[in-house]
Amino acid sequence: MKGRIRIAACTAALLATSATVRAGELDAFKDKAGTLRIAGGTAHIPVMKEAAERIIKAYPAIRISIAGGGSGVGVKMVGEGLVEIGNTGRAVTEAEQKQYNLVSFAFAIDGVAAVIHPGNPVANLDSDTVRDIFAGKITDWKEVGGKAGSIDLYTRDEASGTRAVFWTQCLAKGAIADKANVVPSNGAMKVAVSRDPRAIGYVSIGHLDESVKAPTLDGVAPSQANAAAGKYPVVRQLYMNTKGKPAPLAQAFIDYLFGPAGRQIVAAAGYIPVSAP
Repeated sequence: MKGRIRIAACTAALLATSATVRAGELDAFKDKAGTLRIAGGTAHIPVMKEAAERIIKAYPAIRISIAGGGSGVGVKMVGEGLVEIGNTGRAVTEAEQKQYNLVSFAFAIDGVAAVIHPGNPVANLDSDTVRDIFAGKITDWKEVGGKAGSIDLYTRDEASGTRAVFWTQCLAKGAIADKANVVPSNGAMKVAVSRDPRAIGYVSIGHLDESVKAPTLDGVAPSQANAAAGKYPVVRQLYMNTKGKPAPLAQAFIDYLFGPAGRQIVAAAGYIPVSAP
């Protein structure tokens, strides 16, 4: 009986401590109210949504809106004062920084992987082959060990940070064939590839799931662990950007993502958390 009492007491203490920690993680928002607008890179959305839901649940006086649109949209909207945080899946350019006076906060490491339909038997692609496929030089899956059939290309628009990283680091800034189908987000890319047995596209590694297949690239599996270790070659950081110094509510949100709870959210979304600057 004494043992049961001790166990019950310890359990109660742990639950009380856990509740205190959870409340403490959101203390920075307790005196805040108003609306925080966030837009831009689509790879960020799972992290932003989870953080926003936790904050809003604890403090209903705060409203947080989240939209995608791609990295270029994130830069433009925050630069023009339409949102408080503009997300990008790439570093802002020198021209963007000069035009808008942006302050960048890198909060996660992510990789970008080529993806194909789960039923496609191709298990490995090398970088040269991927470049030739996207350039339209290789047009049939039988040329790379798959079943005979034309290759259907899927890409992102030029505002996409995912595209910028894949084009720069995997395609070596090579051509992307005009016939490529353009999709607006990582989520839309997964849907398109999962429905087309002859498809090839690319997504953030944080978005990989059983709906698509990610072949090894040059023999290296596209995982966040390999990306963080420098083994997987197509990597980038995910950024939150503000116009000048963040406003108090935006600063609290940014600080939250760099704290223990925020880092847990980042990791749960499939990314590698980055330490606060």
